[in-house]
This record gives sequence, structure tokens and C-alpha cells, in this order.
Amino acid sequence: MTNILEIKDLHVSVDGKEILKGLNLVLKLGTINALMGPNGSGKSTLANTLMGHPKYVVTSGKIIFKGTDITNLSPDERAKLGLFLSFQYPSEIAGVSITNFLRTAYNATHDKKLSVFEFKKLLESCMQRLQMDKKFLERSLNDGFSGGEKKRSEILQLLALNPTLAVLDETDSGLDIDALRAVSDGVNAFVGANVLGSANDKCILIITHYKRILEYIKPTNLFILIDGKIALAGDGSLVDELEKKGYGWIIQDN
Repeated sequence: MTNILEIKDLHVSVDGKEILKGLNLVLKLGTINALMGPNGSGKSTLANTLMGHPKYVVTSGKIIFKGTDITNLSPDERAKLGLFLSFQYPSEIAGVSITNFLRTAYNATHDKKLSVFEFKKLLESCMQRLQMDKKFLERSLNDGFSGGEKKRSEILQLLALNPTLAVLDETDSGLDIDALRAVSDGVNAFVGANVLGSANDKCILIITHYKRILEYIKPTNLFILIDGKIALAGDGSLVDELEKKGYGWIIQDN
């Protein structure tokens, strides 16, 4: 399988404090990857750094995406290359409808532009997968949304924009069982063989604290982040060991 993302000796600081301390990570096309670790280990820092948030300063190291060094690229340039981030705390934008926001984002990141009618058909297809009411499209982006509605909105964006690499930062946070299943179905539809693409041309990085989402979205690989570095990597079965032992044994070994 082809490498889609290569992170080499990445050091990142926030407000002068180093958070990532020489992180190395390789993700391949056609894989579902989970990233776990204790609070403060640098998981969300990695997600925001991948998307180019200016608060997160790369002091050394490289991020290679689809063979291109994106370390110093702007967020919009990264998005055009096919990188997507689902936020842990999505922003609310009153007065901007979901339809207009997503169509603008789609046309800004894709060579083929879609008409209003074409994009509406695409959105309706995506919404069926997420069990969302069509009236949802008339609402302002995340304005007055519940936690579960915000997360469904993020996955709707994922399906509609159809990126190559999707980074999901604690998408399962605050979801009830029904919402978790719907969101998981949407993620599986994105990465699986379907009209939106094939399993070989997508990659997902799920950042989570909990095992439960990984019961619905089966990871190919699991990476454990401890104190700014990948301390352990394994297949999906590693999550069961974590459930039993916690992180203490990994911290001790490192």
C-alpha cells in the first residue's frame, strides 16, 4: 500500500511550550488508523498541526502528504490537496446555511465545480447515509446545534467533500448510542467501497479516548501517543489490551 502521510521527527510548540517532541508516523492508503493516549499527550496538537493551524508552530521536522512537503503550506492549500479535519469543537456560524457553506467549500477544493442542483443531490445522498432530515440543510452552520448534531454535521462535510485523508479529532465525544452508530456508518461509508470512492484511495486517522467508536469502526492500526511521541504501535487488537491495562505499562516502558 502507498504511503499517504509521512511525519518525520516532528517537533511542535504552542505558546513557547514544546508539545510534540520528535513524532514519527506513517499512514497508508486504504487503512483506518486510531490514535490514543493520555490527556495532554499531544493528540489534538497533532491534528491541528496537520491542518496548518497557525497557533501550532513546527520548530523542526517535516509533514509529507501525497508526496508533497506540506509543513509550511496554508490550511486552504492542504485542503485542496485532500486533507480534512473534523474538529473536536466545531464552530457556530449564524446566518450561513449548511448548504451554502458546503457548496462553497466543495467548489474551492475541487477542480470540477457543481451547480446548486448537482450539489443538492450529492448532499441528499450523504444525508441518507447519516439518517439526517433534509430540513437540516436549511439551518445555519452548527448554530444552536446539540453536540450530536454538530458531529453529524462534521461527518456530512466529510462525505460531501470526499477528501483523501480524514483526521477525526474526538468525533465520538458526547454522542449517544444512536448518534454514534449513525456517525460510524458515515465514516465507514467514506472509507469503504462505495459511490464516494474505493477503500484503496482513502485513509482515516481517528483520534479518540474511548474504545466504543472502535467497535463500530474497526482500525487497521492503533498508535499510542505518550508525551509527544508515538510510544507504541500495533493492530486493532491493541485496544483490548489498553482497556485492561491502561497506559501505565506503556509509560513505564518508555
